[in-house]
Amino acid sequence: MADFVQGVNLGNWLVLEKWMSPQTFAGSDADDEYYLPRTLDRATYEARIAQHRAEYISERDFVLLRGMGITSVRIPVPYFIFGDREPFIGCLAELDNALAWGAHYGISVLIDLHTAPMSQNGFDNGGMQGVCRFSQLPDEVEFVLSVLERLAQRYGAHPALYGIQILNEPITERMWRLINVPQRYPAREPELAQGSGPNSLSFLRDFYTEAYARMAPHLAPGKKVVFHDGFELLAWQDFMVDRSKYPNVVLDTHQYLMMAEMDHCEQKLEGYLNFLEHELAPQYQEAAAVHDVICGEWCLFNSLACGYDTKGGQSVLNGVTADEQTQGLTLAERTAIYQELNRAQMKVWHLGVGQYYWNYKILFDTVNSTNWRGWDAWDAGRSYAFDWFKPL
Repeated sequence: MADFVQGVNLGNWLVLEKWMSPQTFAGSDADDEYYLPRTLDRATYEARIAQHRAEYISERDFVLLRGMGITSVRIPVPYFIFGDREPFIGCLAELDNALAWGAHYGISVLIDLHTAPMSQNGFDNGGMQGVCRFSQLPDEVEFVLSVLERLAQRYGAHPALYGIQILNEPITERMWRLINVPQRYPAREPELAQGSGPNSLSFLRDFYTEAYARMAPHLAPGKKVVFHDGFELLAWQDFMVDRSKYPNVVLDTHQYLMMAEMDHCEQKLEGYLNFLEHELAPQYQEAAAVHDVICGEWCLFNSLACGYDTKGGQSVLNGVTADEQTQGLTLAERTAIYQELNRAQMKVWHLGVGQYYWNYKILFDTVNSTNWRGWDAWDAGRSYAFDWFKPL
């Protein structure tokens, strides 16, 4: 497919994730972005954010991405991007720069609204772990709709824009139970988490429809409106399928092997390949029959290549570590696993219209710390350098 999107995510740049660069949280006991400015003094917080944003992604990265064969980047942005939610610092200038770099280097940009006030999933990457109340708060729903409308107004005609994603990973009931969000992501202030729970599919349908109505008038022809499947790939077979009414709509699904492990997938190469070919591929093909589908997040990370059970991708930050006696796999063994999984996953993604690897880079030490053994597969740059990840 000539126009197949070969992408990576620029995660942890404008939306912080502690596990990806723990040093950004130095001097704070915060586990997420909501509490970082509440646990650092203002001057330290402002300097920390400014330094991180300036250094983590720059024009040079777009040069490297072009050399990797990347044609698009998905950029997570926070709900406070416009600088109108204290105590957070807006980031329009950084996004402006990214679109300019994209236009210059021939790399399109998918703007992904990654967080919502009081969180849409309770994950650390939702900005406020253990709390999931966004959909219960009409004023906050309206605020997010206003953010999406303003993003469309500002960037809707930009030559580098691929599209705008309405909201990242709003969690629904099955995934809420599978992950056991309150246990995996305990709330710092339990009183704020009171009433937390998954979003209903009916809420998401109404929310997506309203978001489309707000955004579409400001988007130039061909620019996409992207919506996430809420971890239910086949729940949208009758949603926004009328192309005359909803042109340029794209369905985003996130498919991680670690999530398959949490569900039932055996931690063996044969188990992963069987899951991809016989479970995921038929569902993907069914969804792609009615929607343009992208896999907006995936990677090569798996417990087999780590050499230990990661409990669904839980790290030392969750108290899950490699046994000191566990022998890691050799580079050759890991390479063979990753190359086979790259081919198998790319085969599935090509049933749709594109893929975005999570993530372009990570900043923890996978060499000197056994706690991060195997986690280098999250880093597309490293994976490309070792011939694991190839945009096929």
